[in-house]
Amino acid sequence: MDIKLNLIDHSSDANNSDVLIYQKNCATDFDNLAVAWRVIKNLGQGNYHPFVYPMDMYVSGSDSYGNYTPELLAQNGQLFHMIRNDTGDVLTYSGDATSPKEVQVANDMKRGAMNASIYKDGKVLATKTSIAPGQKAVFQFKPVIYIGVVSQIVEGQVLNSGIMTKVNTEISLLGLASADIIMTGGGPGKESTEFRFALENVKMA
Repeated sequence: MDIKLNLIDHSSDANNSDVLIYQKNCATDFDNLAVAWRVIKNLGQGNYHPFVYPMDMYVSGSDSYGNYTPELLAQNGQLFHMIRNDTGDVLTYSGDATSPKEVQVANDMKRGAMNASIYKDGKVLATKTSIAPGQKAVFQFKPVIYIGVVSQIVEGQVLNSGIMTKVNTEISLLGLASADIIMTGGGPGKESTEFRFALENVKMA
């Protein structure tokens, strides 16, 4: 069941800051930069922004020629692979992954690197680039989103470690059906405080 969330601005922010939401791919420690899944802009004081965290996720691949495959419904424990057939480069389901907690994408082409991305709600949630032939990408997500205030970030952008260190408030989605995310803090000048995010009106699944 999809989780219904609602970001409400009860902050003292006077800078019309953007709110960033992302997840971490916890399947791998190295080369593990996150992607800006959602960037909520122009949220005025007292306003709210409803959005959905869907349970379904999709996988897509792209090749070195700039071609993108259709998004395929993916579940934990599944392996997909990119192959080159008579029509060109295609992404197909390939059986069970080596871990029941991961979605895996293998490059089974004889030559040419590929990229693999996971999508939720039509937006890129995570990506792995430059997967060489014979290698594979692994994706695993805990039921946690990270939220914080940023500037000049766009959806789909790869986040550097500095942004991830700054935007580090964890919101657990475990067992949630719906909740409000209340944003407080901010303010002008020396009176400014850190932004905080807390759940209210929580309904469990």
